[in-house]
This record gives sequence, C-alpha cells and structure tokens, in this order.
Amino acid sequence: MRPRRDFTVRGRRSACAGDLLADDALRSISRDSTASLAERAGETAAMSTSKRVLVPVGDGSEEIETVCITDTLVRAGVEVTIASVMPGQLTLKMARGLIVTANRSIDECVGEEWDAIACPGGMPGAKHLSASTALADLLKKQVAASKWTAAVCASPAIVLAAHGLLPTNATCFPAPALKEKVPGWMDEKVVVDGCIITSQGPGTSLQFALKIVEVLLGKEKAQEIASALLTTPA
Repeated sequence: MRPRRDFTVRGRRSACAGDLLADDALRSISRDSTASLAERAGETAAMSTSKRVLVPVGDGSEEIETVCITDTLVRAGVEVTIASVMPGQLTLKMARGLIVTANRSIDECVGEEWDAIACPGGMPGAKHLSASTALADLLKKQVAASKWTAAVCASPAIVLAAHGLLPTNATCFPAPALKEKVPGWMDEKVVVDGCIITSQGPGTSLQFALKIVEVLLGKEKAQEIASALLTTPA
C-alpha cells in the first residue's frame, strides 16, 4: 500500500483534497455573494436616481402624443406617471376614442418633485389641462424652479400661455387661433427656450419626446433611443 500523501497549504496540513475543494467552494460562494450584493446595491442606486416625468391627461387628450411621450421615455429608463386631471376619473377617452387608464389623479401628484412635466395636446384635452388648478400649481412651481416643462400641439397655447408660462421663443400646432396665443411662434418641430420645450403636433411628438430624453439623460441616450425607433432626434 502506498503511503498517504497529505496536501500542504500555506504551512497547514490537510488530510485530504476534499478540504481544499470545500475551501475553494466557500471562497467562490463568498465572491458570488459579494458580487450579488454589489449588483443589488447598484440596482437600488439606479432606481433611486431614475428621472421622474409627469404626463397629465384628460378626456380628449391627443393619443399619439400621449403614447409617444410615455413610450419613448419608458424606453429610456424614465419613471413615467400618467395623471388624470378629470376629478374622480382615471379611465379617459382620448381625442380619437382610445381608452387610457391613468396611474394616478393629478391631485395625488401635488407636492412631489418631477424632473419634467410633459403636456400632450388635443382638444378638448388641452382645455381640461388648463382648467386644472392642481396642474397649474405644479407647472408654475416647475418653471419657477427652472425645471423642465414641456408642451406639444395645442398645449403651449392653451395651457402654458394661459398661465403666463410661455418663453420668448416657442411653437405649437400651426392653426391661426393657436398661433396668435404664442407671440414668439416659430415654425420648428421642437423649440427649447430656457427650461421650456414646445412642439407642434402628432407628427413631431417622437422628436418632442426624444428632446425630453436628451435634456434629462444626454444626447447619447437620445440618439440610442432614436436609432432603436428608426428615427432621428430633433
């Protein structure tokens, strides 16, 4: 019978190779656990620093604009809250009949901090947004803090202008009745002036949403989302 050969690790003698294998396994489990904890910590940090955007809607809001804003921002990793401005009503009928269920009422959003507020247009949706005292308070607070505020289609004229929030340069849907409410009207798909972003309508709503992505997360992220959508940023 051959003599038993022990294993030596850093001067310590072990009776069999199984002890070494067990040690290796424990070290591997420890490394994996540490990595897992680090990953979870990273995920938690990412969640805590994610951007938050409020999208207020009402009966008669424009569905293409509402969906473009929401979908594009979610693709970019933004936390989006759709808020109904209709009292006691979360299920809304859009301008062309699409049914949308909001996440919350606008009253529940007052007092919270938003990285951006983005108002879709459509009629009479824009009028409902303009008539909401809670939304008006949120928008005024947002602009006063120089935080991103955005409106598309009829909303620059019907919502922002009505509350004295339009900047010098802006755009909106190019109907004469709306343009006259926007003294600095520009024939551009998207206009950025200070912390205010405005856009013209359903056909420009992807570029509008991508501009919001750009100001919140950078041009590289906006280009990444635009490429995935087979379009280009504004």
